[in-house]
Amino acid sequence: MAEALTAATAGQYETALNIWEPLARAGNARAQNNIGACFVDGLGVDQDLDLARRWLELAAEGGDPVGRRNLATLYFKGQGVAQDYSRAAELYRAAAEDGDAPAQDMLSWMLLEGEVMPPDTTEARRWALAAAEQGVGSSMTRLGMIAHNALGTDRDPVEAARWWRKGAEAGDADGQAMLGAAYHLGAGVPHDKIAAFAWLLRARAGHSALADRFFDAVSATLSPEEAAAAQRRAAIPLGELP
Repeated sequence: MAEALTAATAGQYETALNIWEPLARAGNARAQNNIGACFVDGLGVDQDLDLARRWLELAAEGGDPVGRRNLATLYFKGQGVAQDYSRAAELYRAAAEDGDAPAQDMLSWMLLEGEVMPPDTTEARRWALAAAEQGVGSSMTRLGMIAHNALGTDRDPVEAARWWRKGAEAGDADGQAMLGAAYHLGAGVPHDKIAAFAWLLRARAGHSALADRFFDAVSATLSPEEAAAAQRRAAIPLGELP
């Protein structure tokens, strides 16, 4: 499996598939997932969503949390199967309970939005915390939104800004947008228009639609020198921020 992973990471999917196939046929659930994922995206093979579903079903039945999450995504999007939000939620929950961070993040989002399953802010927060502990930036940003909007908890601007900073520094564009807004408004952090614009610049580069709500308003408050300072700050790699 390590050899196949090295090959796949290098883009050598045909080599990886040649290693995974006998393992998958012998019942290795992660290999079955990996083959299914290749068929989903057409990596080393022609895209074939029916074959993807078959391999991912085997992986899910074999107990692989990533296989369950990938199969859930097919049901959620209606790719190669009839769209079925209930089945997707069931699979995401099973993967989340097995510790899969992206599944925990997705389950949290579904529980908070309440569009495809009954809303439950307490459970949404619990799963967001689980995913955030594994480094998922979007869950960190969601925890900030939960604190900001008082969803199942008291409104706490400081807690919101703390989580937005974590999400922003983890690379989540929406977290960067909301942290920029917090600096612009002085909500949970001191008012700082240069910091606000620097984070909004990162958010816009990451294609966050949330950044557009504040970008022009913050830009209008800056002198050319301040805007240049924000642009320099936005160019610093996230891992090198003070």
